[in-house]
Amino acid sequence: MILHLQFYKSIQTRSHMSKYKKKIQKDTSSYETDIRLERSIEYMGWFYLLAVVGLLSVWLIFDAILDVSFIDLQPNVYTFTFIAFTGTASAFSFALGWNIKNNREKKKQLVYDWLIAQFMLCIFAIFVLAIYQW
Repeated sequence: MILHLQFYKSIQTRSHMSKYKKKIQKDTSSYETDIRLERSIEYMGWFYLLAVVGLLSVWLIFDAILDVSFIDLQPNVYTFTFIAFTGTASAFSFALGWNIKNNREKKKQLVYDWLIAQFMLCIFAIFVLAIYQW
């Protein structure tokens, strides 16, 4: 009887100890992927914003202030379309990055909606240019 109790206790202790020996490893790869996605979207927004600011600053400095026109920038439909498209794309990118930070579980749907919005914006810009040129 004593041997039986000792054997039962040793089995119970071993099974109890094995629960503590198991270490739970968290999957950090998805979190790191989310952080990379957010950063790349934010960098894309900054890239679009710098493209708009760069174009406008070159235009302002060289054409308006210094009156040096080695770049022939005229206020026409192409310049307006470039400024409007890059500014809107920058705003879309910053909004997407902010929404993904706040709603990580809806990341896939947000990126899909962003792609559709970018596509619709491009199609709209193409049609506006085509109608203007016609």
